[in-house]
Amino acid sequence: MQQQQSSTANRLVDEAITALPEDVIVNRDSHQNAPALVIRADHVQKALSTLRSEVGFDHCSCVTAQEYDDRFETVYHLTSYDDRARELSVIVPTTKDNPVSESAAPVYRTAEWHEREAYDLVGIEYEDHPNLRRILLPETWQGHPLQNDYDQTQPQIVTLREHANPIQDDTQQGDTMFLNIGPHHPSTHGVLHLEVVLDGEQVANVEPDIGYIHRCEEQMCQKGTYRHQIMPYPDRWDWGGAGLLNEWAYARVIEDLADIEVPEYAQVIRTMSAELSRILSHLLFTAMYALDVSGEFNATFMYGFRDREIVQDLLEDLTGQRMMFNYFRVGGVVWDIPEPREEFFDNVRSFIDDLPQKLDEYHDLLTSNEVLQVRCVDTGKLLPEVAKQYGCTGPVARGSGIDYDLRRDDSYGYYDRLEWDVVTEDGCDNFARVLVRLREIEESASIVEQCVDLLEDWPREERTCQANVPRTLKPSGECYRAVEGAKGELGIYIRADGTETPARFKIRGPSFSNLSALPAMANGEFVADLVATLGSLDTIMGEVDR
Repeated sequence: MQQQQSSTANRLVDEAITALPEDVIVNRDSHQNAPALVIRADHVQKALSTLRSEVGFDHCSCVTAQEYDDRFETVYHLTSYDDRARELSVIVPTTKDNPVSESAAPVYRTAEWHEREAYDLVGIEYEDHPNLRRILLPETWQGHPLQNDYDQTQPQIVTLREHANPIQDDTQQGDTMFLNIGPHHPSTHGVLHLEVVLDGEQVANVEPDIGYIHRCEEQMCQKGTYRHQIMPYPDRWDWGGAGLLNEWAYARVIEDLADIEVPEYAQVIRTMSAELSRILSHLLFTAMYALDVSGEFNATFMYGFRDREIVQDLLEDLTGQRMMFNYFRVGGVVWDIPEPREEFFDNVRSFIDDLPQKLDEYHDLLTSNEVLQVRCVDTGKLLPEVAKQYGCTGPVARGSGIDYDLRRDDSYGYYDRLEWDVVTEDGCDNFARVLVRLREIEESASIVEQCVDLLEDWPREERTCQANVPRTLKPSGECYRAVEGAKGELGIYIRADGTETPARFKIRGPSFSNLSALPAMANGEFVADLVATLGSLDTIMGEVDR
């Protein structure tokens, strides 16, 4: 298997080298799961444009910035929406005293936000960037928090101009008004601030303003040991119930780096519990979206939380927790199905058996509702080519007809041995995204049921929950791995330097890229449509401001 992957990687990098001009490439490198090319900092757009148009890398899934003793680096993690197995890391080094690189934003729109984050936290400047300014911290912030010499004790002052009306000196004629929406929970899905310019009731411009949480999850993970101390953190990136999916993202990348093979039995348990976690997240979306577009505590909201309680009870029985599960372990899961096993499986089957009737109720209340149809059909339009430019994934991308799902396209766990379908809708609007999530609940239920069938008949002597993992892990190398989270592609990049803790731990939250597409979806629509469009993205700010 490793020889086959190595052969594929060599062919891929040879193809990339052949397409690129000779003066662009500096060196070749290797990451754990993908080949890597080192390119010149002043030829980034030429290189990435060629790789996108001629080699087919149309998805910039993540951008990682980091500092070494002698240089800064930006790593562009490239892949393809049509063939996820094609992965390439493009490394752009800059000097320590002048960390300036050409921007990738003209090639991949999603890099606009990612590079702003890299500039904000690490201090790399990107030439030709359309709007290079801080994204998480105030413009008046001094220093870059992820630089090695950053002084954490220095005072910071946020001046009054940080809160000024950005169009107060606008000479444009017309009925133009600046409106602040948020941040106030839960009206804007957590601490999200939208700076909206209205022309009458139409959105002339909207700017998502993030950075109100400062969770420091990446830094905390960099201080934790691989074996036990990092795993509790991923649950906190998504307080909608998708924590087990996040745990799997970390488990996958460290298991690749440390060459750990997860027992088959544990893979089935992971798959079952992850899909229950996905259902938990999608039910929250269903309940809250009804609240977003109706503005009251209606039946759908109450039904959604009724059904979430059942799933939370199941996951509590399995993991011991209702939301902050901490159930996955490096090499498997922490323990087996709770005793009596038959009772647990009966409870799962009872939920699965009742689900079709409940989904019919949701369709009656939502998708068949004329009010919701008026609010959602043909609003929040996101065409496939625009979604790809912004790096959108998950239900947001699949609602635009993009057939992209890591469970199938970069298979892990037990997904490739089960019967299920990737759900897509071609409407490209808010309504399509609602349909995708409701249909995905059905597919997740089917996966859970198949896993229960397997686990019930699994021989007792072969029920191994964890691999034999060394007490202390000290891997070396670089690896970016992702899973299909509830909101989309949830990726983690780790640079391991042979110690017990990561030298760099970067989180690619799907909501970060999905939210960056909001201006393209909302500009020109009515302000009421903006609320429906924002809700359809199902963003969790804990994975946006990590």
